Amino acid sequence: MRAAVSFLTVVGRSAPPGPRTSEWFAPVGALLGALLGGLWWLSARIWPPGLVSAIVVVGDLTLTGMLHFDGLVDCGDGLVAPMTRERRLDVMASPEVGAFGVGAGAAILLLRWAALDALHPSVLLLAGLWALSRAGMAVVVRTRPYARRGGGLASAFAGDSRRALLGAGVVAGLALCAAWRPVAGLAAALVGLCAGAGVVALAHKRLGGYTGDVLGAAAVMAETAGLIAAAARW
Repeated sequence: MRAAVSFLTVVGRSAPPGPRTSEWFAPVGALLGALLGGLWWLSARIWPPGLVSAIVVVGDLTLTGMLHFDGLVDCGDGLVAPMTRERRLDVMASPEVGAFGVGAGAAILLLRWAALDALHPSVLLLAGLWALSRAGMAVVVRTRPYARRGGGLASAFAGDSRRALLGAGVVAGLALCAAWRPVAGLAAALVGLCAGAGVVALAHKRLGGYTGDVLGAAAVMAETAGLIAAAARW
C-alpha cells in the first residue's frame, strides 16, 4: 500500500512498486476521492460554486502531482495525431507538449470544472469514481501487454496479483457511487468505466498495449466522463 500511495499521490516516501502494488490502487483512489470530496464540501461552505469547482480541480492536480494529467496530455499528442507506432512512443516519452496535448488537457480541465460546478458536493461520488478509475488501472496492468520494449516505470506493476482484491475494488467503487444515488451513481460509474476502457482500447490498437501515460489518461477520462454523466438531469 505504501508503494501505491507514493505512486498515485504526492504523499509519503517513494517505495519500489511491484505486481502486488496494483491491488491497493482502488483503496488509494477511494481515499483520494474522499479527501477531494471533503475539500469540495468544506469549500462550498465558504466560496461560490464556480470557485469551489476550480479549487477541487486544482486540489486533484496537486494531490496526484499532475501525474495522471501528464499522461493525458502525452496521450493527446501520441495517440491522436497520425504517425507510426515507434514515433507515437517517442512523442509520449518526450517532455515537450504539442497542440494535441494542449487541446486535450484544456478540454478535460474545462469539462471537469463545469461538471463539478453543476453538482452538489459529495464525498461518496468522488470516492466512488476515483476508486473505479484506479481499479481500472489495476485491471489494465493485469490483463494488457506493456507497449514499450525494455520496460518502464509502469511495467513494474505487471505480474501476478490477487484477482479477488482487484474485483473487490471495482465492486467497492460501484457501491460508493450507488450510495450517492442508486440510478445516477451507477450510470456515472458505468459511463466512466467505458470511457477509461475506450482510451485503453485506442492505445492497444495504436501502440500494441499500455504505458504509464495510458494508465493516467484512462483514469482521468474515467473520472471526467463519470462526473459529466453524474451531472446529467436524471
